[in-house]
Amino acid sequence: MRTSNEDYYVADARSKIFVVADGMGGHAAGEIASRMTAEKVAAVLSAGSTASSAEDVLLCAVQEANTSVHEAQKIQAEYRGMGSTLTVLTFSMNRYYIAQVGDSRAYLLRDNLLTQLTQDHSLVWPLYKSGIISKDDISRNPRKNLITRSIGTQPQVQADLQTGPVLEGDLFLLCSDGLTDVLSDDDISRILSNGSRNPQHLSDLLVNAANSGGGPDNVTAVVAYLAPDSN
Repeated sequence: MRTSNEDYYVADARSKIFVVADGMGGHAAGEIASRMTAEKVAAVLSAGSTASSAEDVLLCAVQEANTSVHEAQKIQAEYRGMGSTLTVLTFSMNRYYIAQVGDSRAYLLRDNLLTQLTQDHSLVWPLYKSGIISKDDISRNPRKNLITRSIGTQPQVQADLQTGPVLEGDLFLLCSDGLTDVLSDDDISRILSNGSRNPQHLSDLLVNAANSGGGPDNVTAVVAYLAPDSN
């Protein structure tokens, strides 16, 4: 339903870099923040570092993106207050690595079981974790859009890091809250488990389903499939 898109993504299967960023800010600032965030993270990860662990490189990428967005606010007044969520997925040595800031999400579908790998940095998430509200209630809570961490709003940012082994047949999904506000985990699991293993087709199905459900916000879905013989 929106006329502008504040989401931005990177899906580079060759470099094994996948990013979703959801911007915020007045005028076009949200679009600028999400693009800067995703592109900076992808650039740092692509450059890599043989002297650092995968976790260190990922943290460095997040911090460099944060600095870029934060510094841009000092240069142009119309960018003040802009920020972005960040969910980034990469792979190394048969393991996945995820960095998370904000309320975009990463999921893993393994053996037809869907697991949310990230936690939302929002005021509402602790209510769900403490059992006060259900997960489906998150999207209906009036404070759901109040996030507690974001890229660029402060000089430094704390990112959650997650890693684990990968198996052939794993399906990873990165998405903005425009998807999860409309589709439940059961909806997402049903779509990802439909038998297709074509990432573009699955992404299209997810976005179309969210738009059919009203599509009140920008919807971004990035799917990565660990096909047999993937390294």
